[in-house]
Amino acid sequence: YVLDYTMKTIDGKDQPLADFKGKVLLIVNVASKCGFTPQYEGLQALYKDKKEAGFVILGFPANDFGAQEQGSNQEIKAFCEEKYKVDFPMFAKIEATGPKQDPLYQQLAAQPAPIGGDPKWNFTKFLVNRKGEVVARYDSRVKPDDEALRKKLNELLAEK
Repeated sequence: YVLDYTMKTIDGKDQPLADFKGKVLLIVNVASKCGFTPQYEGLQALYKDKKEAGFVILGFPANDFGAQEQGSNQEIKAFCEEKYKVDFPMFAKIEATGPKQDPLYQQLAAQPAPIGGDPKWNFTKFLVNRKGEVVARYDSRVKPDDEALRKKLNELLAEK
């Protein structure tokens, strides 16, 4: 379960993902200098729209793809807050793939197909139900306002 992990927040504090138990999660590996970076706007809008229903986005900056996240955690935080007004939980930079892949991402990649496998690029999205089970995956090109993503999200939010 993804809820078994404790991750460092972008401010360097320990954050047990178990604190999000009972919420629907969207886990996203993010980057500040990617063609998909404007998705922060859509992610923030989706979070604002659905957080009262029990939805949380977890952003994990990663420099794995095209070296598009070279900044420090403080620089990433400032960029997200100033440019996109991000207020969903952001975490310290991790490796989403490769030999030093973060254990959380090892777990995500180990899921059976079509959910599993390493992220192929920035803004790969893993959708997690209220029980902490990964139930869907969307690649970088799938925007936060995508109809199929929203439909699945609404189904999960409707489950109690």
